[in-house]
Amino acid sequence: RDDEDTFKILIATDIHLGYLEKDPVRGSDTFVTFNEILDHAQKNEVDFVLLGGDLFHDNKPSRKTVHTCLESLRKYCMGDRPVQFEILSDQAVNFHKSKFPWVNYQDGNLNISIPVFSIHGNHDDPTGADALCALDILSCAGLLNHFGYSTSVEKIDINPILLRKGRTQIALYGLGAIPDERLYRMFVNKQVTMLRPKEDEDSWFNLFVIHQNRSKHGATNYIPEQFLDDFINLVVWGHEHECKIAPCQNEQQRFYVSQPGSSVVTSLSPGEAVKKHIGLLHVKGKKMKMQKIALETVRTFQMEDIVLADHPDLFNPDNPKVTQAIQAFCMEKVELMLDNAERERLGNPRQPEKPLIRLRVDYAGGFEPFSVHRFSQKYIDRVANPKDIIHFFRRREQKGKNDNDLNFGKLVRRPASEGTTLRVEDLVKQYFQTAEKKVQLSLLTERGMGEAVQEFVDKEEKDAIEELVKFQLEKTQRFLKERRTDAEEEKIDEEVRKFRESRKKNTEEEDEEVREAMTRARALRSEDAVLVEASSDEELMDTGTRGTGDSDDALPGTMRQGRGRARGRARGARGQNATARGSSRRGRGSTSQESATSSRTYKPVSVPAKNMSIMDAFKSFKPQASLNSSKSYSEDIIDDDSDMEEVSVVPSKVNQRLSTTPSVSKRGSQSQTSRGVDFESDE
Repeated sequence: RDDEDTFKILIATDIHLGYLEKDPVRGSDTFVTFNEILDHAQKNEVDFVLLGGDLFHDNKPSRKTVHTCLESLRKYCMGDRPVQFEILSDQAVNFHKSKFPWVNYQDGNLNISIPVFSIHGNHDDPTGADALCALDILSCAGLLNHFGYSTSVEKIDINPILLRKGRTQIALYGLGAIPDERLYRMFVNKQVTMLRPKEDEDSWFNLFVIHQNRSKHGATNYIPEQFLDDFINLVVWGHEHECKIAPCQNEQQRFYVSQPGSSVVTSLSPGEAVKKHIGLLHVKGKKMKMQKIALETVRTFQMEDIVLADHPDLFNPDNPKVTQAIQAFCMEKVELMLDNAERERLGNPRQPEKPLIRLRVDYAGGFEPFSVHRFSQKYIDRVANPKDIIHFFRRREQKGKNDNDLNFGKLVRRPASEGTTLRVEDLVKQYFQTAEKKVQLSLLTERGMGEAVQEFVDKEEKDAIEELVKFQLEKTQRFLKERRTDAEEEKIDEEVRKFRESRKKNTEEEDEEVREAMTRARALRSEDAVLVEASSDEELMDTGTRGTGDSDDALPGTMRQGRGRARGRARGARGQNATARGSSRRGRGSTSQESATSSRTYKPVSVPAKNMSIMDAFKSFKPQASLNSSKSYSEDIIDDDSDMEEVSVVPSKVNQRLSTTPSVSKRGSQSQTSRGVDFESDE
C-alpha cells in the first residue's frame, strides 16, 4: 500500500539519449521514450527516479541531445510537490565530486518535485584531465544527482546514500562503470568495500546499482554475482540490454537481481527483441514489490532466423536458379514480419509507424547470398532499417575434440576462494606446452614470454614484449659468436636449441633476463617522455629565435647546455645513425664548450646495433680488437658533405675541449653555425 512508510522508486537503465540522432526516421526515438519514462514517474508520484547508467549514448553528446535532456528534466522533475523522504548520510561524501555537494531538492534556489539519482555507464563515463562526464553537467545545473563515482584505481569504498521515509530506511549504493577486467581483479584482491551504517545495520533495505557485464564474455570480462556482498537485498543491474526486470534470486548470496534492460533498440540482436519495460519499485521496511510498466513508445522490433540447409525440399545448391528462390522465400518472411508488427502497433497508437525488421539467413551448405542493397530497395518506405533487413552468416561447424587442446573453461572456473587466481603467464605457458610443434617457441622461452605479457597487461608496459624479444635475440647472437659455429642453418638451429634448453634449466638466470628486459622497457618509456618534453621546449625556443633574430649567444649558458643534453638523449633514444647525429653536431659545433657538452659517452658493447636475424648477424660477424674496458670513452662523430666519416675517440675528462674542424660545415652558413641551429638538418 502507498502510505507514509512506503518508498516508490521508478527504475530504468540504458536510455542512450542521442542514439542515431541524425537518422531521419529513428533520430527522435530515444527522446520520445525518455519523456514517456519521466511521464510515468510524474503520474505515479514516485519519490525519486533511479537510473542505472548510460543515460547518454555518446561520451560527448551533441548540443541537441543535452538541450533535449535538459528540457525533459525541467518539464517533469521541477514543481511544487514536496519531497517526502530525507537524507541521513553525509552528502559531502556521497556527492564529493560536485561543487554543490548536496542533493538537488535541498537547494534553496531550485524547486524539485522528483529527484533523479543516476550512476554513469560505460557510454557516458568520466574522461579527460578533469574526469568530467555529461552527467556532471546535469548535476551542476541541479537537475540530476550523480553518485557512485570512484576516483581510486587501487581501492574502492562504496558509501551509501542513507534515505528515510517514515519508518522505512534505504541504503542506496552505487558504482559507476569501471573496465570489467580491472573491477574483476579488484574484487578478487578484496579491494572493493561496501560500507554499512553502524546503527541498526539490519534495519536498512540495501539497494545496489551497478553497470557492468553480467553475462560472461571472457575469463575476467564480467562481474560474477557471487562477488557482491550477501547483505544486499536488491541489485539493479545496468549495461545488459535484455529486459529481465522481474527480480530473480541468487541462490548462493540470497539477494535479488533486477535487470531492467535498455529502453531503446541499439543493436539488432535477440536480446533487444524482448519487450521493453521499466520498473516501479515499492519498498516498505525490508519488503519490496516490483511492478512492471511496459513502454509504449518503443519502436516495434521483429526478428527471425532462417537456416537454408533445413529446407532441402525448397533449395538445392546445384539449381542455377536457387538464388532467386531464396530471395522470394526471404520476401515472404519479411512480409509476414511486417504484418505481425502492424498488428502489434494497432493496439498502441503511440508506437512509431515503421518497425525494425531483422532476418538472419544461414547460407552454409553451398548456397550463395543475393544482393542485400537491391533487396532493401523494396522496403525503404515501410521499414525503419532498410539497409539492415537481411543479414547473411555461416554458422561455424564444431571441430572434433582434441585432447591436446587447452581447456580454458577448467582454468577459469576455479573458485576465487581458493586464493589462486588465473594469471596471464600461466595461460601463455600452458598454451605453448599444448600447442602444435610448428607453433612452438624455438628461440624464446615460455617463462620469459609469459612474464613479458603479464607486464604488458597488468602494468601497461607497452615495450615489454618487444624488449624481451630483443634482449633474448641479442643474447643468442652473442652465444653463437662465442661458439664459432659454422654458418650452416642446421648447426645454428641445433646450437640455438641447446642454448634455449640450458636457459630453461637455469631459472635464476632467466629471471634476471626478464628483469633486465623490463628495466630496458621502462627506461625506453622514460626516454620517450624526455624526448616529448625536450621537443616541445625546443620548438618554443626555436620559434622565439626565428621570430626575434637573436643568436644563441643571447641565451644563458645553462639554457644552451640544457638543450644540448636534451637533444643528446633524444638522439640516443631514437637510435639515429651516425650521419644524422653528425649533421646535427655540425650545426651546433661553433664552440668547443658546446661540443664538449653535447658529446656522448658510450660503453663498449658487442651487441649488434640493429635487430637482425641470427643468420644475418652470424654472416656479418668479423673478429675485432677488444677495447680496454677499464677506461671510459667518448666519441665525437663529425660528418661533412662527403660519405666519409671521421671518428675521434679520446678519454672523457671534465671540461675537456675537443677540437673541431671548421671546414666540415659547407652547407650551413656562418650565421647558422653561430646560432647553433642547422635549418637543413633532419632534426
